[in-house]
Parts: sequence; C-alpha cells; structure tokens
Amino acid sequence: GREGRNIRALEAATGIEIIVDDTPESIVLSSFDPIRREVARLALHQLVTDGRIHPARIEEVVGRTKQQLEEEILETGKKTAIDLGIHGLHREILRLVGKMRYRSSYGQNLLQHSREVAKLCAVMASELGLNVKLAKRAGLLHDIGKVPDEEIEIPHAIYGMKLAERYKENPEVVNAIGAHHDEVEMTSLISPIVQVCDAISGARPGARREVAESYIKRIKKLESLAAEERGVVKTYAIQAGRELRVIVGSDKVTDKEIEELSFNIAKKIEEEMTYPGQVKITVIREVRAVHYAK
Repeated sequence: GREGRNIRALEAATGIEIIVDDTPESIVLSSFDPIRREVARLALHQLVTDGRIHPARIEEVVGRTKQQLEEEILETGKKTAIDLGIHGLHREILRLVGKMRYRSSYGQNLLQHSREVAKLCAVMASELGLNVKLAKRAGLLHDIGKVPDEEIEIPHAIYGMKLAERYKENPEVVNAIGAHHDEVEMTSLISPIVQVCDAISGARPGARREVAESYIKRIKKLESLAAEERGVVKTYAIQAGRELRVIVGSDKVTDKEIEELSFNIAKKIEEEMTYPGQVKITVIREVRAVHYAK
C-alpha cells in the first residue's frame, strides 16, 4: 500500500510488528503474544491469497480470523479433555487448555507437554493406589498459568492455582498446580506426583531445544561455582542441570556448616547464572570408617 498504510493497518489491528526485509518471499511477524502472532499469520495468508488488500478489508479479515481462532482454541481444549477422559472442566479452563497449543517453552509445545504430564500422572497415581482421575486432571492443568489473558506479575504456578480456585476445581488439583514449583506447601499426595511428572516430561531427551555447546557451558559453570567454596571435594550437576550435588570433606566442613554452604551456593548461582526453572543444591557430608579383616 501507499507509504506502507496496509502494513500499519495490519499492525494496528493485530497488535504485532511486521518486519519486511531483503529476504525474498518472507515476512517476519514479531510479538510476545503467540495468539496475536497466529491471528496475524492467518489473516495475512488470507489477504495475500484473496488479493484485495486495503485498511477496511484488513480490519474485516482480522476480526473474522480472531473469532475463528477463538472457536478453534475452545474446540482444541474440548478435544484434549475428551482424549484424556477428563470431564466437567469449566468452559474458561477448556479455553486456556486450547491456548496452550500456541505456547512453547524451550521449543517444547506446552499442550503436548501438559498431555504428557497428565498421562504420566495417571500411571504413577495408579501404581500408588491414588485417585487416577484427579492426578490426570492436575497434570493437564498444572501450567494453565502460562497462558494468561493479561500481563501478570506473579509466578505462573500461583496464577494457575488462583484460576483453578476461581473455576471451582478440586482443592487437591488446586494445590498440585500451585505447588509444582514449590511456591506453596504441598498438602496432598497428588502434588509431588505432578511435580515429578512435570520434571520427567521437561527433562527427557529431545523434549526441549537447547544448543549443546551452551548446555555444556552451563553445566560446567554450575559445577565450578560450587567447587570454589571452602571444603568442597567434588561437584556433580545432574538431571540436565536441575540439581547440583556437592560432596564436602568431613574434616573440613562440619554438620552445622553444610546448611550455610548450601544456601551460599544457591545465592551465588542466582546472582551469576541464567537458567530455566530452578536448581536444587544438595550438600553431602559423609564420614567413612574402613578396616580390613585379615
């Protein structure tokens, strides 16, 4: 359009930034909101296919695309619940589940991750003789706080817990959502199951995209930061860098000092490193006595 008026009209209608550079036959749609990006992508595809592009037409197509996407999101939520055999979810919760399809974390699709967690929770709850339906429900909903309709200033687990409370979910499900990153205290056996299954799904090989070089660098940095502390003999980063095991010499560090050492290492990691999720620091002080019978 003249002086880029069509691009400006599409940006205003969708709330995203359109970047047209020298790359042939490609346009970059930039936005932190995955739903807005999808609306812009679908609308732009329809406009280019149709060929009639002017500000009034852009507004009409974007409005229709938003409505279609909302219906598709709700349908995705309903289909997911039916596939997993989860019944009685509030319409708004189903919509949030559908929104997960357009969100990813380190390259892992959020809806796929939540479905995995739900299935793992069901298996684990069955083995432990717990309520399988509740565990599966909590597994599916544990990350609904990651798809808010507005900007939030609180952790996603707490926000998800508040949403579940608002839509009258079972208290055990509510607690499992809020406690899966240890932001609230666990009050039922479903909660640790959700936490464990969330970690299994996120940490399995191939689940999340991370450049091998930066991953190795982060693991080495974790181990070296802890190794700098007095009395540390060995350090091991395990579970893809989610936990750090620190072995200290029993002759250099007392039982009273290991608590402080664990805290100091945690603070140092927080201040000097960037990492996904959280890192658990376990300090181990062991005394061994060895004799040989001859």
